[in-house]
Amino acid sequence: MLKQQRNSLLVISLIFVVVLGGIFFHYRQSPAFPEQVKIGATYMTMNNDFYQFLNAEVEKTVNERGDILYTRDPELSISRQIEQVDAFIANAVDVIIINPVDGNSQQLINSLKKAKQKGINIIVVDSQLKDDSFVDTTIVSDNYQAGVLCAQNMMETTDKATILLLEHRNTLSAVERIQGFLDTIALATDAYKVVAKVDTSGQTEIAMPLVQEVIQKGTTFDTVMALNDRAAIGSLAAIKAAKLSDDILIYGIDGSPDMKNLLFNTSDVQATVAQSPYNMGKAVVEALYTLQEKQAYQNEVIIPVKIVTKETILDYDLTGWQ
Repeated sequence: MLKQQRNSLLVISLIFVVVLGGIFFHYRQSPAFPEQVKIGATYMTMNNDFYQFLNAEVEKTVNERGDILYTRDPELSISRQIEQVDAFIANAVDVIIINPVDGNSQQLINSLKKAKQKGINIIVVDSQLKDDSFVDTTIVSDNYQAGVLCAQNMMETTDKATILLLEHRNTLSAVERIQGFLDTIALATDAYKVVAKVDTSGQTEIAMPLVQEVIQKGTTFDTVMALNDRAAIGSLAAIKAAKLSDDILIYGIDGSPDMKNLLFNTSDVQATVAQSPYNMGKAVVEALYTLQEKQAYQNEVIIPVKIVTKETILDYDLTGWQ
């Protein structure tokens, strides 16, 4: 009897070991989160806190869901951004979020097309690609309207202007901003004239010396239309260094905390047009999870913008973004 009990216990123990071993083997072979979504994000530069805040909004939801976000900074290098996209493909991500360094780059477009062919969803944010036929959605601010609002404010402020344009020609969103401005002044008299254009890549440290060069060449201007706040602030530094008149109207686009503080505390800048990294980040999150559920999503999302002047500055948070 005792021997039979021992044999039964032995059989039960063996069965228990086999079952445990099977469970262990199963979980060794399966990922801890089998439905985990992998997302690759690359923004033209993380040297702009607009993209830091946008990405933080995405990261917050991704972390809450237990998914993975790989964020990369190409530092305005198109070749580096292409490498990052290729790495995302090799890592078999489910979604690529991209703010293109150069929306005209055929190499970048080809890499993204390769990603799409492998079933990876493509979300373009805060700018566009020249060829977006394969893109799932493009999420941008109303960039053309941002330029229109700057032009309208300038024309309400002065009946004539000599204008310095600060551009970023590889970024299609920046091109749209400048075009909105130019189209609007073209509807008025020829009293509004562009006297110089420089490509600043939207960076303060690039804009300042380029504007200094314009000043040193003897080009006179009384208005600066900048594609973004960072370039606008670079122009202000150059103007201050050259001790030019305080009457120069400076326009930016972003609604950054730095520009809003200049509006509130000084008379150095005329206006900025506010866009929202938070709303853009929320739209990106909505798009990526809708697409992951194999549901249709709109091809383009355009987020409204508003002009910020001394008259409206108190409607905004001076320490943060909208």
